[in-house]
Amino acid sequence: MDQQVHFVTVAATDLDAARNFYGALGWRSLLDVEGEIVFYQVAPGQVLGFFDADKFNQDLALPGDHSRVSGVTMAHNVDSPDAVIALADAMAAAGGSVIKAPQPGQFGGVFHAHVQDPNGLIWEIAHNPGWRIAPDGTVNLG
Repeated sequence: MDQQVHFVTVAATDLDAARNFYGALGWRSLLDVEGEIVFYQVAPGQVLGFFDADKFNQDLALPGDHSRVSGVTMAHNVDSPDAVIALADAMAAAGGSVIKAPQPGQFGGVFHAHVQDPNGLIWEIAHNPGWRIAPDGTVNLG
């Protein structure tokens, strides 16, 4: 198996809230099937999808509800502490909940915030002066 992830799909208990939240942040959908799923191109070769929770559970074909997001964060790195503050504010204005206000982190010299989208997905908005994201999306952690 190649070391690649092409799709990350998250169950959305409120698909319209997800669509409105990401739309308010300026995201444009790659594919949007009303009442079912919406996909966003988030990097070259990588798509983030929000799948209606009932249909997500139906697709899994397992008994019970498997639509809760737990123990996962998505991260978005920015160029400065001020950019962390601005994006956390924009996400809150779009309907997200700031669960950790912008502040210095406990680990690795990062300045960050945590914002939860309307369906419970937690985003870390971070500035780490030792990390770089190249124009082609390559991450340098050194």
